[in-house]
Amino acid sequence: MATEQPCYTLITAPSDTEQPSEQQLKQDLERGDIRAKTEALKKCIHSILAGEKIPGILMTVIRFVLPLQDHTIKKLLLIFWEIVPKTLPDGKLMQEMILVCDAYRKDLQHPNEYIRGSTLRFLCKLKEPELLEPLMPAIQACLEHRHSYVRRNAVMAVCHANPSERSRFIRCIYNLLNSSSAAVRYEAAGTLVTLSSAPTAVRAAATAYIEIILKESDNNVKLIVLDRLVALKEHPSHERVLQELVMDILRILATPDLEVRKKTLELAMDLVTSRTVEELVLVLKKEVTKTHNTVEHEDVGKYRQLLVRTLHSCSIKFPDVSATVIPLLTEFLSDSNELAAADVLVFLREAVQRFDNLRPLVLEQLLEAYPIIGSVRVHRAATWILGEFATTADDVQSVLTQVRQALGELPLVEDERRRAAGQATDEEPSQQQQTVQKLVTADGTYATQSAFSAAPSAKKADAERPPLRKYLMSGDFFVASVLAATVAKLALRYCRLVTAPVKQHRLRAEAMLIIASMMHLGRSGLPDKAISDDDLERLQLCLRVVAEPNPLLEKIFLSACKDALNSMLKVKAETEAPRTAKERGVLAVQPDAPIAFLQLSGRNELAGSEDVFEASLSQAVGAVKRSAADFSSSKLSKVTQLTGFSDPVYAEAYVNVNQYDIVLDVLVVNQTSDTLQNCCLELATLGDLKLVEKPSPLVLGPKDFANIKANVKVSVNTTLTDLNEYLTHLMTSTNMRCLTPEKGLSGDSGFLAANLYARSIFGEDALANLSVEKPFNKPDAPVIGHIRIRAKSQGMALSLGDKISQVQKKARAAAAPAGA
Repeated sequence: MATEQPCYTLITAPSDTEQPSEQQLKQDLERGDIRAKTEALKKCIHSILAGEKIPGILMTVIRFVLPLQDHTIKKLLLIFWEIVPKTLPDGKLMQEMILVCDAYRKDLQHPNEYIRGSTLRFLCKLKEPELLEPLMPAIQACLEHRHSYVRRNAVMAVCHANPSERSRFIRCIYNLLNSSSAAVRYEAAGTLVTLSSAPTAVRAAATAYIEIILKESDNNVKLIVLDRLVALKEHPSHERVLQELVMDILRILATPDLEVRKKTLELAMDLVTSRTVEELVLVLKKEVTKTHNTVEHEDVGKYRQLLVRTLHSCSIKFPDVSATVIPLLTEFLSDSNELAAADVLVFLREAVQRFDNLRPLVLEQLLEAYPIIGSVRVHRAATWILGEFATTADDVQSVLTQVRQALGELPLVEDERRRAAGQATDEEPSQQQQTVQKLVTADGTYATQSAFSAAPSAKKADAERPPLRKYLMSGDFFVASVLAATVAKLALRYCRLVTAPVKQHRLRAEAMLIIASMMHLGRSGLPDKAISDDDLERLQLCLRVVAEPNPLLEKIFLSACKDALNSMLKVKAETEAPRTAKERGVLAVQPDAPIAFLQLSGRNELAGSEDVFEASLSQAVGAVKRSAADFSSSKLSKVTQLTGFSDPVYAEAYVNVNQYDIVLDVLVVNQTSDTLQNCCLELATLGDLKLVEKPSPLVLGPKDFANIKANVKVSVNTTLTDLNEYLTHLMTSTNMRCLTPEKGLSGDSGFLAANLYARSIFGEDALANLSVEKPFNKPDAPVIGHIRIRAKSQGMALSLGDKISQVQKKARAAAAPAGA
């Protein structure tokens, strides 16, 4: 039976335009000027796409439009030839298409490279071998054209025109990888990967992509080619090949564009293995060194932050390299870029929590960098880490010493007043200091020149303060609350580690002095801003904990904080794990999945399950014989005859499966010589099967035929009165999973729409679109609606429909006695 022709072009026609007659179109195409012929050709295209049949227009276009050399008309003709029916009802090619084929050949030899290239792109969309075979010499000649646009499209046309002989062109495509044109190399690499999944082919294509990125100056081109590399990585067998090229991929970091660098680092992190991680870390270290030697601007800071995060991921993924990464990253703590320093502390916090063997190294590096940290945010985080993970008596003493040095001499208020008094005393003589210098003028006389020295500024005095005191004097007492909690933790932990009462009292007194000094400073009026009530209350709590410790507060200060950090890291890992698995697209194979043996399968059963390159290579060497189409697997075996051959109206049906849509396609043929008005197709359904919509009447001319399509779905017939209850009942009974998120199903409404999914033990997928409703003003009314089932096989759809029907019958039968 006739099937619907494939179409690759969709054009929206204006809804307010009137459909022209066939006679008017022929007249405009024959006698009109270029503009009139262009408009008439557009109307023809709109009519054909709308389903109109214009049988006599084909020869008119060939005679009066095809010879024209206007570029606009040639563009429209490519669309016209793509959508126009090219075969007779019996499937044979129309005789008129021989003339069209001759016109294609002339366009393939046209001196204009655009006409050649666009014609080659059009030929990629044709499926008729009778049209493509005579054009193969001209297509192959375009492979040697001087213009890259023509050669690139010729490669695609060759591969699409010869799907069974692709192996013959592998060597040609390999040669195109060495072309001087980046566009040709790009298309050749993509074509090579589609033809073969062999490691050598994937490696050659990936190398070509990398070279294009390195040599092209356009950042958009770099990003597009990088996306191709990322797409290659998604295939499991290709990923193994790319893992060997990770060092070549890192060469792309020489590009100054930040987005390109970001994608490159993400790709490298996905491909790094235990064998290449050390080399990766060395390259990243060199990149970090380069950022220190360049002029500081926004992109450099963001790139430095990307490097820090990448090194962080490397260290967590491969703990063996952490010992070499930590000393490098701690250098960023004194960096002017606060974001990079904050990322370093996030890494150090996670590393010291996860890996106990790294704690001494992390504490040592933090203590060395503590005095040179220049950001209050970084100082707060570093202080918390030191207080939380200083677990030995020596570590406690070292951390407390660094804190004292970062605060300066205690008590803080008295020291600040001495500083202010000394500064005022030094300012008085300096303001009156005068420098006198004698000069000799041009006429030999003496002249004097006086100069007064400037007084020391407040900024210079602020620069001389220790870092933590500088923050306190500026009014930032949030760091004081963090510092007080850290000192309290150190004091409590030291008292557990050291049993000597004298040492305990000495360290607790020092801790109380630090906290009390910060409280006094906050209320003294010396800082730019007074301490807030919240910070003051926090300091008072820490002071009370040190002075009068009790078991509950000790547990909170010494254990609860670390437990909270551990819980946060677990939640973070659980959140990132599904996202990573989803991005990587892990292929899960069921244990009962069928195994396809290539030697035991027919040629028609291997679509998508074998390597195209290997199959075409086998055919090229004659190892596999081509067999005719098997009748049992053809469409003719699935056609159901609805009427007799001698009936005035002949009808036959075929279930057309298009992806997940199942449509009943009915062919109706008028075998009489009369015009039949209002021909209707009446379909009777069994059980709960219902039609989506009734087919509309049509008019059949003498000996004419038409295709009528109808969708079949299951109607909802149940006694349940709650929409969500019916959905739950349906999922439980059919073992289907709801794809609609819970947010879309929540709330009170009179209707519900949801998508359900199921997979059989044989690997068949099925989708069900549930659309139910109930009257909002009748709370006891049953649920009504429809369920549309879509599957790749007819048996799967029908069996699932029968299952739903049985479930609803059982529900009604169970509800009947209860109602009685």
